[in-house]
Amino acid sequence: MTPGPRSRALSERLRELEAPGINTLPPDGSPSLLWEEAHGAEVRDVDGNIYIDLTSGFGVAAVGHAHPRVVAAIREQAGKLLHGLGDVHAHPLRVALAERLVRLAPVDDPQVFFAISGGEAVEIALKTALAATGRPGILAFEPAYHGTTLGALAVTSRTEFRAPFAAHLHGHVHRLPFGAEPEQIAALLRGKDLGAALVEPIVGREGVLLPPPGWLAALADLCRQAGVLLIADEIFTGFGRTGTLFAVEAEGVRPDLLCCGKALGGGLPIAAVLGRRDLFRCWETPGEARHTATFLANPLACAAALAVLDILDEEDLAARAMRLGAWTGERLAALRNLSPAVTAVRGRGLLWGIELATSGAAKAWVSAAQERGVLFLAGGPEGRVAQVVPPLTIPEEQLDSALGILAEALVSS
Repeated sequence: MTPGPRSRALSERLRELEAPGINTLPPDGSPSLLWEEAHGAEVRDVDGNIYIDLTSGFGVAAVGHAHPRVVAAIREQAGKLLHGLGDVHAHPLRVALAERLVRLAPVDDPQVFFAISGGEAVEIALKTALAATGRPGILAFEPAYHGTTLGALAVTSRTEFRAPFAAHLHGHVHRLPFGAEPEQIAALLRGKDLGAALVEPIVGREGVLLPPPGWLAALADLCRQAGVLLIADEIFTGFGRTGTLFAVEAEGVRPDLLCCGKALGGGLPIAAVLGRRDLFRCWETPGEARHTATFLANPLACAAALAVLDILDEEDLAARAMRLGAWTGERLAALRNLSPAVTAVRGRGLLWGIELATSGAAKAWVSAAQERGVLFLAGGPEGRVAQVVPPLTIPEEQLDSALGILAEALVSS
């Protein structure tokens, strides 16, 4: 039975030491699984149990856990320079990574603004939009997850995240349903003092929702006509996850600002905003930097990111995600024949959501799969959408095996 005895003991110790703001340890006192080692698409816990990871560590391990080339790049850099001087002195790998990201960005005349996390990237994008346009209004969509810092929290949709801090959040956020009719969007863009529209091209954590065909392109056109900046949150979908390097490319959309992170660092924390050069001019002021961080473009993270981009390119992982995603979707769709609890299956590439009738059914399925050696998570506002997000490098036979285990676990849960 998992978690095993060592995970249980360490969970008890952690509960004593760590503040309860992070939900690693459930409030009901039950223990958590503790990871000790991960390679490729496999995780080993502290009790020696081996699991197939269909979470990719929240999508971070797109090239697999501890990819040998990422590890080698980190080791080589660790012997040279562990830390630079943030926004004062740069280092060669920062230049190299900026060059690569500019080359890949689906943005006109792009530059890079580095960040540490996806939430910070959203903060930078929102600040840039406000400073560049002088207009405070933001169009956000429901559902959406953009982070939990105060700026990003204002545009995150889930009420329970926002409610304790509602009085202190940005007051100019206007919301529409994800996939709203173009007429609704156009009316809002005309009637409010909007500077930006922020959208996940495919909603990730909040339920794996795909927009109607052509919707993203229509949104981009409406924003352009209204002089509103389009911000694409590709923190989850970026770097091959949905079958193209960035999800916006499926509809030929070129946003004004694009937030990316997660998979970029191969396991180390790094993120970025890719944006139009003319928009970033708003940051050109004498004196201290107005948005910065001590660990900005950390040398180890840059080394890892450059290795990740090499792997994505040389192994054509975006195309592999699309190919594997086709039969993954067929296998997952067949789950509807196994259990009436499955109400919908949707996804693209190697990002899939299986919606169940209740959160209890989703939780039971996740638990039954874990007992059989497969890790995956349930998300969405009500916790009803089980999410299959394997590394893009997962061997086909291993993915096939994991999907078979999911089917067995669904029937037994």
